[in-house]
Formats: sequence, C-alpha cells, structure tokens
Amino acid sequence: MRLSARARIVGWMLVVVGIALTVAVSVTWSTLLTRLEHRMDLELANEVDKLRRYASTAYDLQSGKPLTDVEDLMIGYLQLNSPDRWETFFSILDGKAHKITAVPPPVRLDTDEKLIARMATATRVERHEMETSKGTVHYAVIPVSVSGDSRRGHFVVAHFYDLNRDDIVDAVGALGLSALAAMGLAGAAGWFVAGQVLAPVRLVRQTAEQISDSSDLTRRLDVPGDDDVAALASTFNHMLDRLEHAFVVQRHFMDDAGHELRTPITVIRGHLELMSDDPDDRAETLALVTDELDRMNRIVDDLLTLAKAEQPGFLALDNVELADLTVSVVAKARALGDRQWRVDEVAEARLPADRHRLTQALMQLVANAVRHTADGDLIAVGSAVRDGRVELWVRDSGPGVAPAERERIFGRFVRGAGRTGAYDGAGLGLAIVRSIAQAHGGTVKVTEAPGGGACFVMSLPLWELWRLS
Repeated sequence: MRLSARARIVGWMLVVVGIALTVAVSVTWSTLLTRLEHRMDLELANEVDKLRRYASTAYDLQSGKPLTDVEDLMIGYLQLNSPDRWETFFSILDGKAHKITAVPPPVRLDTDEKLIARMATATRVERHEMETSKGTVHYAVIPVSVSGDSRRGHFVVAHFYDLNRDDIVDAVGALGLSALAAMGLAGAAGWFVAGQVLAPVRLVRQTAEQISDSSDLTRRLDVPGDDDVAALASTFNHMLDRLEHAFVVQRHFMDDAGHELRTPITVIRGHLELMSDDPDDRAETLALVTDELDRMNRIVDDLLTLAKAEQPGFLALDNVELADLTVSVVAKARALGDRQWRVDEVAEARLPADRHRLTQALMQLVANAVRHTADGDLIAVGSAVRDGRVELWVRDSGPGVAPAERERIFGRFVRGAGRTGAYDGAGLGLAIVRSIAQAHGGTVKVTEAPGGGACFVMSLPLWELWRLS
C-alpha cells in the first residue's frame, strides 16, 4: 500500500514519539516501584528506631519515673504514633493480640491467631511478607521488654504493599493516558503542519500534471516564505521560464527552418518535374539542383551549429593568443575578396576560449562585411583588452546598418540588404555569431564605424570564461 508523504511523515513522527513516551512511562513505573520498595524498608527501620527512642525516654506521667510496665509502654507509643496511609500498628502481649491503632486498617491482621502466635515467638526484630485479601503485606515484629516486668510484648508495624503499588499504577495509568492524548494532539498537529509544509510540493505536482496535459508553460507557483520548499518552488518557476523560452525558440526555429528548407525542395522538385531529355536542359537542371542541395547542406550545417550552441559541450576551451588569432583571421579572409585588408589593433594577452569557435565567428563577420562592400573597400579586424573584457571586432566601409535594424539582424533567418541588393545566405550567420559569443559568456553588437560603415564587436569577460571551463 502506497502512503502519501504526509502520512509517512506523521507516521514516523508518531512512532518516534510513541517509543519515547513508552520508554518514559516504563522508566517511571520501574523507578516508582524501586522507590516504593526502598521506602517501605526505610519506614520499617524507622519504626524500629522510633520505638527504641521512645522506650528509652518514656516516663510515667503520675510519678515522673521511667515506665516499668510493658503494656503501658506499648499503649503510650500507639497513642503517640499515628500510622500513615496503608499502614497499621498493633501490639501483642503475652502471645495475644493486645491493642491496635484507632484508624481501621484495610485488613485486620491482629485477628489471625496463628499469625499472632507466630509473631509472639520473635526474639529479635524480624521482617516478613504475607498475602491477604488486600494483597501483599510487609511487616516487622519488634520484641518489647522492660526491666522489672516479666511479661513479653511485641510491637507490629505492617505496610500494605499492593495498595501502595495501586497508587503507583493509578499514577502511571494517568501518565499513560496523558501520553496517548499527547500523541493524538501531536499527530493532529503534525498532520496539519505537514500539510502546510507539503502544500507547495503538491502544487508543484499539480502544476506539472496540468502542464503535461495542456502543454501550457505559462503557469507559475506562488509560494511565500524563505525556506527549502519555497526555494524548490522558485527553482521550479525558473525551470518553467527556461522551458517556456526553449519551447518558444524551438517553435520559431522549426517554423523558420521548415520554411527555409521547403523552398529549395520545391525548387528542386519543380525543375526535376520539368526536366526534359535534352542534354543541355539536363545539365542545366543538374547544376541548379546541385546548387540548391549545397545551399540546403549549408543551412543544415548552420542549424546544427545553432542547436549545439545550447549544449554544454559546445566549447572546447584552451588558452588563445589574441594577437595570433587576429592576424590569422585576416590572413584567411584575404581570399574572400579584393578588399583593403587591415589589422586595426592586436591584444597582447591570452584568452581562455574555444579558438575554433572564435575563428568561426570572426570569419562569419568578415564574410558578412565582404558581401556588403565593393572591391577596394576597407575591412579591418582588431582585438583589445578594455576594462577587464576582451573585445574582438570587424569593421568595414560599407553602407552600415540602420539603427532600427541593429538588434533584429542577429535573429535567426533574418536577411539584410547586401551590396547586390540580396543576401545570398539563409540568414543564420549573425545568429551563429551571437550564439558563440553567448556561449563564451559575452555579447555581440553592431555600431557605426569611424568614417562610416558597420563595426561588429564581440565583448567577452575574462573571469566568466574561467568559470565556464
């Protein structure tokens, strides 16, 4: 049988509390019984000492002389000493029951002739136990004699052990009932508190179920407080924020990717359907199909790069010489077009980064600059360390980017107007540059270059890169 977390918490709490209370009641019971045994032994010994002290100091009220009569001694002691609860005193004179206290005992022991006869044979203080209708009785027989009196006297002190123990039983029973009541209250309080504590957890589960049923990622948890459960709800909300963002990006990505891939497929299908048996027509169609397939292959490669940018293993960090990186990018870019290639500035520093990805991003920016410039125009690449950040840039002397377009052009499948009036790519190049910069913990932006044109700048924090590694 599956139990809820609330029931398990309360159940284990009651088990622990029950064990603790059981141990407490058991220890209390054992301790009280031990103390009862010890107290009865002390009281019997105390009665012996009290009788001896009384016998040594007792005197006749009329003559003022010490008592010389056994009967007077025991009567005087019985009148002077009153028994406690569940205790009785009586005297024996010459083998027969003599006097008993005025307070009636639970059971009259002095009426048992055999018991009295056995007690009358004691020549020293004796302690015994016996069973009566009221349970076990502990008693002590104290021989009494007075100089000058030949009669034999005995004084008997009896304690009703079971009746004293019954008082303990009643007290322990009341303690046990109180413990059960306390467990009941603790269980009720625990059930209520556990419900309050676990309420956010139930809310998380219900929200997760509703999300799985409806795919609605806009729901959020409202959990006040500053404890672990509230932190769990906050973490769950952050997870929903990331999931919602990822799903929105994925939806847009799939829509755009489907549109971009559908176009070359339509072109290829149309030309294949219209292709005739003429060799020239077949060759022209084959060249067009090959070009469209190459374009699809570039689109797929770019899409894979963007998808990998969201994964933890996207970067392979190493110490990158910024000066070497800057110069090597310019050397590779010279083959892209007849431009005035220039190195603006080089940073004499090492950067913990992925050299391949940074080269890919800079070459993408260089290729973008080539498409937006004419032969003989300026394209410059530079690097610098400013205010604890590394800046890598590519600038050109082309038409530049309008302020309203400077943020939009970094989106996926966004095309801008090139030198020839059309952008021949899929609109993923600048999105890849942004993904590479963000993977390094940085940003990318475009500004107006000095003297006109566009300047694309990647800004990467040094400390963030060490943390990402």
